[in-house]
Amino acid sequence: MPDFNYIASARRTIEMERDAVHSLLERLDHHFDAACTALMACTGRVVVTGMGKSGHVGKKIAATLASTGTPAFFVHPGEASHGDMGMITRQDVVIALSNSGNTAEVVTLLPLLKRLGVPLISITGNPDSIMARSALANLHTGVEQEACPLNLAPTSSTTTALVMGDALAIALLEARGFSAEDFAFSHPGGTLGRRLLLLVDDIMHGEASMPLVSPSTSLRDALLEMTRKGLGLTGITDEEGRLVGIFTDGDLRRTLDQSIDIRTAGIAEVMTRNCKTVQQGILAAEALKVMEDGKISGLFVVDEQHRPVGALNMHDLLRAGVV
Repeated sequence: MPDFNYIASARRTIEMERDAVHSLLERLDHHFDAACTALMACTGRVVVTGMGKSGHVGKKIAATLASTGTPAFFVHPGEASHGDMGMITRQDVVIALSNSGNTAEVVTLLPLLKRLGVPLISITGNPDSIMARSALANLHTGVEQEACPLNLAPTSSTTTALVMGDALAIALLEARGFSAEDFAFSHPGGTLGRRLLLLVDDIMHGEASMPLVSPSTSLRDALLEMTRKGLGLTGITDEEGRLVGIFTDGDLRRTLDQSIDIRTAGIAEVMTRNCKTVQQGILAAEALKVMEDGKISGLFVVDEQHRPVGALNMHDLLRAGVV
């Protein structure tokens, strides 16, 4: 079909799904409040279930809940009928997804959930369905038409179910006061976790690997110290060990532009005073912001007396996955 307009088709799909999502705003009522109240009161786990495409959406909802402070997991309804019902306890809350609200594999579980006394929250496209009538709260996500031109493939309906699940998760997140640090603890292995948990103390170069010279040091010897330590900078400290200046690769280029004789000049003549520093114990991501805002590639970590306790550069942040 060489003349087929793919972009027009994509626009139609996006517009239909956008309109379907927008319609959810009018359906947020006491059922949503009841669902959130039950989930907040849950002392066990939130168990999400659904068949087919609803099951795929359910897995994502369970993952989003779990990563935002609401312990949750997914149970396949077919497997639940063959032993996995044992994963559901009386302390749990079940969220069941089905566009029709009459999916046989899920409906089969309803009497068992009733017997356990487990609260049921349904996400369905049919408020008059078996699931909706059996639920403590039904979140209506039905659509007038799927984005599929045959009105068969779950498209708009799965999008609305997914968005409703996100709405639940974020409402609970905000109600719990879930913080960025809490989020990082759920994602310790990823970039988000590293950015939110890693401290400068974890990646800085300290003690013997920290390049330092005194104000009386010659520029030549200071450059040798920079070369030995390989951080592209050196700090200058006074007699009390306080940081009074810094000299970097960038400073060296600027010094050469000024025709200063590096063999005879002293480091005190060319160092940068009042240099950018960070306090020990801060997040590495905060140090990155200081470096980005100051357009610098390295800095020193200091204590309360402004004595250097470590040094780091952009390469250290890159290796740590903070950048």
